[in-house]
Amino acid sequence: MKGLNEFIGILIVLQYLYGICTTDLLINVKNQGGDIFSETITSNVSEDIITLEFQRSDGTLVTQLIDFRNKVQVIKVLVLGEEERGQHQYQVMCFVNYYYKMDFISSDAMSKLRQKNPGTIRIAEEDRGYTNYTMDLFLDATKSKLISKHIVTFCNEAADSTYTRNDDIKQWIQRLGISESLLMTAVHNFTSISVRHPEINNTTRSISVTKCADTSNLWASCSCALELCIGWYPCGLKFCKGKSDGKKIPSTYKCGIKTCKKYFIFSYYSKMKKNCLWDE
Repeated sequence: MKGLNEFIGILIVLQYLYGICTTDLLINVKNQGGDIFSETITSNVSEDIITLEFQRSDGTLVTQLIDFRNKVQVIKVLVLGEEERGQHQYQVMCFVNYYYKMDFISSDAMSKLRQKNPGTIRIAEEDRGYTNYTMDLFLDATKSKLISKHIVTFCNEAADSTYTRNDDIKQWIQRLGISESLLMTAVHNFTSISVRHPEINNTTRSISVTKCADTSNLWASCSCALELCIGWYPCGLKFCKGKSDGKKIPSTYKCGIKTCKKYFIFSYYSKMKKNCLWDE
């Protein structure tokens, strides 16, 4: 009985600590089309990560994970299928990129935010425009721990559809201080197909992948484009100046957050156009 009480006591302590380290915010956001949707933003200080999740009006579920410790951003997208057009019930893609810290406030700062008016409809103060990502590599999530330990569980439903870029690999190599060959074992290329010509000394020729928007063949492999928008997120802290006292330099203090929205366009390899029907 004593052992059971001690075990329950440990669980209570762990739950308390988890509550301290993890903070959730539920934000009501209005997009450009006037639709209102809810974003859930979770900050985990002990892991130094933030996750942001929302569901679009078409049912698409978007989850963004920021791993500050390893400078990794993962955007996971669950798209509902059009079964009447031969698609599966849903498909999941993961887009893994190098993360620059100036794009989001820290997990610690995020954990300290509180909502005075939870029902308020939020509109971002700053539009950071479009960023294009050409995802030219497949990433094997089971071999991605060198990049971030969170990828393997976060992208477990996207075993054949997790993507990254050569540019991101180069950034992580510099951060980790490891050989390129070691990190490249987790990825493989799909942007071109090498065709051998034995009659010309085994030389190769690259064939570019056609854009899904440019083919009518539903079974053809192609380059798919997916556009997403993070409609509201805390992108920085605001600083105000305190009152100056005589000749003293006015002091500054944190007095709020700056909020932004950002568009992403991911171009990636699709095994068949049938899985990219929105890109028409």
